[in-house]
Amino acid sequence: MNNTISAVTITYTVYGPPGPSNQAFFLFLFVVYLSILCVNLFLVLVICDSGLHKPMHTFLLHLAVNGLIGSSAVCPKVMENLVSDAQGISRTGCLLQVFFINVYATCAYAILALMAYDRYVSICKPLQYHTIVTPFRVRLLLTVVYFVPVSLLSFQIYLTSRLPLCWYVIHKLFCDNLSIVKLSCTQKPLENLFGLSIISTMVVLPFLLVLLSYMRILRVSLRASKESQRKALSTCAPHLIVFINFSVSLLFGVVYNRHSTASKYVNYFNSAQFIFFPPLLHPLIYGIRTKEIRRSVVKIVQRGILA
Repeated sequence: MNNTISAVTITYTVYGPPGPSNQAFFLFLFVVYLSILCVNLFLVLVICDSGLHKPMHTFLLHLAVNGLIGSSAVCPKVMENLVSDAQGISRTGCLLQVFFINVYATCAYAILALMAYDRYVSICKPLQYHTIVTPFRVRLLLTVVYFVPVSLLSFQIYLTSRLPLCWYVIHKLFCDNLSIVKLSCTQKPLENLFGLSIISTMVVLPFLLVLLSYMRILRVSLRASKESQRKALSTCAPHLIVFINFSVSLLFGVVYNRHSTASKYVNYFNSAQFIFFPPLLHPLIYGIRTKEIRRSVVKIVQRGILA
């Protein structure tokens, strides 16, 4: 049989037979996924309904939608496998899962980089903010943020889909590109080189933009008054917390991809840290730390109570 046929099934090995540990993780994941849907959809509702149209709110809206994409690419299939005897996925399904997971990770990191640049302009060049960060430029930057990763990752998936497979077993909770490439019968220097170039472009460049933005913010803040320093800290704190959290999550994602022999519980922890926690925590952090969002939430709740 031609092993490039999309009907080929790839089997996961880390789940084990349905049992108490799988049921416990299923319950945990169900609660987490339901919470992700609720907090992100509510954040989208708050931003759209309350007329929060500042660039930072627009970036936050896209971060919430992106979190929904990433978690929905993984959670339903993982929950199905936890309680199923047939713990597998079609090759096409596996490739689609890889694509959407990678889109989630790369776009989220790029959006966080744009948010850092927005903070830099608002603190270091406040008088020029509205001429630099215009609605048109925000739309243009977001278009680039989606177009570049989607284009690169689509080509990566195309290269991976052409590989003939000799093995059909993945030692993970969900698919990743490296695991599929390792199943190939042939040498794959082009795929490995292209994957490395994507990591360099979509992770290193946003990280450098964030680093440079905060270095300049720090330099300006050190010369400012105590009140200005407190205001800068209040402005940057939510983004810094989210960025550090997501950077740590990406690190866990890299570890998860490289160590295919990890135990089931290590897989559970790494996958939760990479896929499940960021989309849940980011809206909560911004909801708690951002004054405009807190006010909008209170107004919506009061309106609902009085209706």
